[in-house]
This record gives sequence, C-alpha cells and structure tokens, in this order.
Amino acid sequence: MILKTAIAVAALLALVFVARLVLLGAESRRPPASPARERLAPCPGTPNCVSSRAARPGRRVEPLAAPEGAIDAARRAIERMPRARVVDEEAGTYLRAEFRSPLFGFVDDLELELDREAGVLQVRSASRVGHSDLGANRRRVEELRALLAAGR
Repeated sequence: MILKTAIAVAALLALVFVARLVLLGAESRRPPASPARERLAPCPGTPNCVSSRAARPGRRVEPLAAPEGAIDAARRAIERMPRARVVDEEAGTYLRAEFRSPLFGFVDDLELELDREAGVLQVRSASRVGHSDLGANRRRVEELRALLAAGR
C-alpha cells in the first residue's frame, strides 16, 4: 500500500513538472511587450542572457565584426541555424531573430544592432522565460560569430 501511494505521488509530481514546462513554453511564445523598440535592453538578473553591452563578465560577450553588409550576412547565417526565424529587421542597422528550443518550444531572442561609431555589431541573446539557459545563448552568439567569420 505504501509503495502504491509513493508511486502515485511520484507520478503526480512528474505530471506537475511536465505541465509546468509546457506552460512555460507557451508563455515564451508570446512576443516581448515592445519588441525592437528597447534596443538591446540590459540583461536581467538571471543567468539566461548575454550581451556585448553587459558589464558583468558572466553576461558579457564580445561584439561581432561589422564589415560592410554585416546585418545582411548575419540574416543569411541565422536563417541557416536550426529553429531560427528572423522576425524584425531595419535597413541594415538592426535585426531580431527568435530561436525555439526543440522539446518544449521555449523562445530565445537574439538582437543585433549596428554600432557604426565602434564598427561592430552589438549583440544580445536572451531567454524569454526561466532562470538558466545552460549556456545556450552564449553558444548561439559564438556559433553566429563563427559562421560570420567563415563567410557563411
């Protein structure tokens, strides 16, 4: 009897956990309140964001090189990345893309903004929901950096 109760409780807890993940996935599909208008907002206090404008070492990534046509090259590279979709772009100066996780469909936003003065693309990649991204946003930025450096 005790074993059956323990199994039932464990099954219920697993169901609640999976339901919570599904709800988080659904929540992350809603677009940000004001996409693209708060350009490269600061990273929140959670470790699921990286930015070239961040001061904290754990959140900071280097900006991307910005040769002529860098935004167009970035768009082409992003379009070849898995589960990516460019959702906003402005005349070679700004780009925002969404990346969906494979299992629950969580959405991460990647933003690029041309910084003509510094000659770089400022970058921010962040998860919409949750606390940790297990390094996914940093890996995404570095993958994009490698694709751009390889000219792909």
